[in-house]
Amino acid sequence: MIKKQLIMEKSLELFAKQGFEATSVQQITEHCGISKGAFYLSFKSKDELITALIDHFMSQFISNIDYVVKNTINDDQLLFEFYYATFDSFQKQSDFARILVKEQMQSFNEDLILKFHSYDRLIEKIILEMIENLYGEDVKHTKYDLIYCIKGFMSMYSQLFLFYNVPIDSNLLSQSLVEKTNLLAKHTTIPFISEDLIDMIKQPIKDDVTKEQVLELIEQKLIELGDSIEKQSLILLKQQLLEPTLSPVLVKGLLENIRNHPHCKWIGFLLRRYFGF
Repeated sequence: MIKKQLIMEKSLELFAKQGFEATSVQQITEHCGISKGAFYLSFKSKDELITALIDHFMSQFISNIDYVVKNTINDDQLLFEFYYATFDSFQKQSDFARILVKEQMQSFNEDLILKFHSYDRLIEKIILEMIENLYGEDVKHTKYDLIYCIKGFMSMYSQLFLFYNVPIDSNLLSQSLVEKTNLLAKHTTIPFISEDLIDMIKQPIKDDVTKEQVLELIEQKLIELGDSIEKQSLILLKQQLLEPTLSPVLVKGLLENIRNHPHCKWIGFLLRRYFGF
């Protein structure tokens, strides 16, 4: 395990117990068994470490739901797969998800608030794409209300995983929310949230990454990855960015190779958007 990953994993254990503010760099280095100098070779500050953890968690979550929305062929299954992927992510990353919920409610750090808003807008964009695919013109005037209803379901029911020690049947929960969402889509007639209101309150989405920035991210990941199929796939995807020669089928296969690697989620998400998958 490279030192950066070790610091992220070990610091998460402390943050889960104590929160961001109460955890010091000294405590992190002692918990990792490394020197402060080694810490600062990986991260310039505790804030940079926190940002890296947020990016890691959110990139995996967003990449997962985006993949579901774009690759579930059967529309009858799309909502179910979306909700199931949402709660599966919360279950697998419950420690950090719990921290995020608490910190968002307590945070006065403007940079963190802007980062949360930016990811929130990406999630809304994915949900809107799903709604338009599923319901089309039938929800022309209510689709923005539906976005907030779906986000509300995700937030409220995820708290069952995070704050209550009760067994949760993700399959049943997802089926139940599919039924509720379909009822809202079919019967809502008095929308409150309009496109104009969305434009007024939205923050800019920071997903307009340039090809140069994607190439820089790939270079970073190539350093972090050992010799593996993911690394070889990233090398070929980098070449495709620089000089397109591969067929769409091959590109899609290479993207599949990196999709499930925990440290390739975000770059996979960006590459899918760049290549149009």
